[in-house]
Amino acid sequence: MVVFPKAKVNIGLRILEKRPDGFHNIETFFYPVPLSDALEFVVRKDGRQSDSLKITGVMTDNDPENNLVIKAVKVMRESFSIPYLKIHLHKNIPVGAGLGGGSSDAAGMLKALNRYFGFNLTSEELHSFAGRLGSDAPFFIEATPSFAEGVGNILSEFPIDLTSYHIVLLNPGINISTIEAYSGCVPCPTGLSLRQMLTLPVEEWRGRVVNDFELSIFMTHPLIGQIKMALYEAGALYASMSGSGSTVYAIFREKKDLPESLTKFIIYEGQA
Repeated sequence: MVVFPKAKVNIGLRILEKRPDGFHNIETFFYPVPLSDALEFVVRKDGRQSDSLKITGVMTDNDPENNLVIKAVKVMRESFSIPYLKIHLHKNIPVGAGLGGGSSDAAGMLKALNRYFGFNLTSEELHSFAGRLGSDAPFFIEATPSFAEGVGNILSEFPIDLTSYHIVLLNPGINISTIEAYSGCVPCPTGLSLRQMLTLPVEEWRGRVVNDFELSIFMTHPLIGQIKMALYEAGALYASMSGSGSTVYAIFREKKDLPESLTKFIIYEGQA
């Protein structure tokens, strides 16, 4: 069975407070983008009593045993009888890039197992399994534009449609861990609500719809901030780092010819 887990971008991200459990309450808007990985599995026929995972594509030097795809199988196997599998994950979504690739792969595996083996789990039940794998993993069960609160796991519909715009995703190849990102931020529960800012036209988002990670990340990785500013100079209506980085995306009214200094970083370009 083959599925194609999508990436997402964060449109705005406010870090509100640190919770007693060490995590942070945030508010952000998740928007799916067409960049996707490819995930395939078959039931093992060789008699081996373990799952195997082969990873190809971009940035494949991570440990398969710690991959969220394998963890998704193990989580489902706690509740259902699942034979051992041979899995192939082809990565197009960079790791540590703020695009949710690992969480999307995990959610894609949950949905694929549910469909292939006929478990008939509801979306709510799949959300529950996904929540055990990552705070943003439940979003990828439906992967529809959603306002996210809590640690990113409390989702609600929000009426933003960007399909008439052109979007460009650029990644400079810098892997930023969540730990690194949060270590440099200062939570701020006050200020204008992101939900309120998102009701403005896209042309008015600049300077209003902000990502709280940018200040510290741009200081430690100035190239990321330089890419964002270059996108505005190229005519972007709105540009931002996605999540904890390092991917930067830009929204244009229509396709633009970008300078080579930017095109070398492009990982997706097309309709939003």
